[in-house]
Amino acid sequence: MEPQTLNPVATDATENIPRLIAAMERVIRGKRAQLEQVITALIAGGHILMEDNPGTGKTVLARTLAQCIAAPQAPGAFPEMSSQALFKRIQFTPDLLPMDLIGTHIFDERSKDFVFKKGPLFCNVLLADEINRASPKVQSALLEAMAEQQITSGDQTLKLERMFFTIATQNPIEMEGTYPLPAAQLDRFFMKIYFGYVDEETELNIYHEYRDIAGNLEHGKQVLTLENVLALQDQAAQVQVHDELIRGVSNIVRATRSHPDISLGASTRAGIAFLKCLRAYALVKGRSFTIEDDLKDLARPVLDHRLIYRNKEGLHHALNNIIGKEMERLARLRLF
Repeated sequence: MEPQTLNPVATDATENIPRLIAAMERVIRGKRAQLEQVITALIAGGHILMEDNPGTGKTVLARTLAQCIAAPQAPGAFPEMSSQALFKRIQFTPDLLPMDLIGTHIFDERSKDFVFKKGPLFCNVLLADEINRASPKVQSALLEAMAEQQITSGDQTLKLERMFFTIATQNPIEMEGTYPLPAAQLDRFFMKIYFGYVDEETELNIYHEYRDIAGNLEHGKQVLTLENVLALQDQAAQVQVHDELIRGVSNIVRATRSHPDISLGASTRAGIAFLKCLRAYALVKGRSFTIEDDLKDLARPVLDHRLIYRNKEGLHHALNNIIGKEMERLARLRLF
């Protein structure tokens, strides 16, 4: 398969995605790879889980993403936009209830009837902070929203926003009093990434410019509309994936089920999420087709959190070995 130039379908992506990344980098410094992964999950139509130490910028990233996306009040409002994508932050705690997420029915004195008051899940960008501190009952309420893009309250089923993107965080240090996410919940996240600390030079730059960075966050520039994001999601579905790369996804997914160091391998749903992320990642990289390196870059973020390892040694080596063998097979084929 010969490399191709971008077709007209992907032209908007080559303009809009760099614009979004550039706007976010005015606030999030030194995290280009992580920004690309978050935007990949957004364009793939999935959700993302971030696990890292406090103070690394996870919350700021979610706020910045929402601030860069505009929700025009009327047709033709772009670029003179004043309304940003609806952003909600939920601090998950052990005493949180499902109704705190989805909403509840309250009695309206005027109509003499119960009316539904929507909860914070009715938004465009949701930050689920320290998700593993909530009870399984609350986690299941979020599970329905993420999987079905709807919520159920009593006998009512209500659709969420067309663009509903969850960024969930969990702190890997303080595990006391937490409820580890079950495999079914983890499987709903397209990717799990580690934000990490910035390098010394970038951190020093942040210390010098933290007031300007805070100002950029406070007065963030809106560079895309919600319709732009939905269009990018449609464009991602048209990105070309070579048959051998599809086989590569299948080989990796199936190999996780038979590896001696893995007790629970990846599901078919994981493979579908992998393919969706590959297509979205190609757009982020400015291409209308996927390449072998995309497979290598995304395999661990997409699959690692879905696997259960038998021992710590497998945690570090099992998936790497599987990915390495598949990359060797693809290299021998010389597809590109």
